[in-house]
Amino acid sequence: MENTLKTNIGEIVAEDYRTAQVFKAHNIDFCCRGNRSIQEVAEKNKLDADQLLREIEEVLNQTHTDTIDFKSWPLDLLADYIEKKHHRYVEKQIPVLKQFLAKLCQVHGERHPELFEITDHFTKSADELTKHMKKEELVVFPAIRKMVKATQNASVLDNFHFGTIQNPIQVMMQEHDNEGERFRQIDTLSNNYTPPADACTTYKVAFSLLKDFENDLHNHIHLENNILFPKAEELEKQLGDPR
Repeated sequence: MENTLKTNIGEIVAEDYRTAQVFKAHNIDFCCRGNRSIQEVAEKNKLDADQLLREIEEVLNQTHTDTIDFKSWPLDLLADYIEKKHHRYVEKQIPVLKQFLAKLCQVHGERHPELFEITDHFTKSADELTKHMKKEELVVFPAIRKMVKATQNASVLDNFHFGTIQNPIQVMMQEHDNEGERFRQIDTLSNNYTPPADACTTYKVAFSLLKDFENDLHNHIHLENNILFPKAEELEKQLGDPR
């Protein structure tokens, strides 16, 4: 893919995930807001668009490592991967982080009241993500697997009870935006997960885990917004819109 100023950043990262490091370095959201062009994000972040393109090309010209080409994966396999890797990670880390944040608020909250805001944002995000993942596991992913099976069997796709696959996908993407915004707030409140000078080991570990959680969420949303969902919508068109 030839990258130009009009190319969407989500498409660039979907083509080669190594380019994500460029956008991360400039604090550019390539997952929830991956439908913006290079020109748009450059103007938004007051960057030189041509320089941004050059940085992307430099990454692409590096010796290729064993980067996983998720775009080439069958959609049912990609859905399985997201569920088993990212969903399980979220489920495992939520109680761990809640415990850490509760302790930080108890011990350091008086000197660092922002911890209460961080905890509030994370708690709301954890609750919403739990419900969000269940909707994917019970509605969206089974529908994608159904379309893949119809393709393999050269059979007619039965109507979905929700109409077109675009309907639940739009809901999922809006919820991704909501969680992306919550974590932007957490990022700001935590000074990009930088522990204060008086931070204890627990404080440092908690912020490190919180940053890891956000990074995993970005990768998770990227795989869905920029690869799985667009390909699912295209597959539905190939099979015939069930509406």
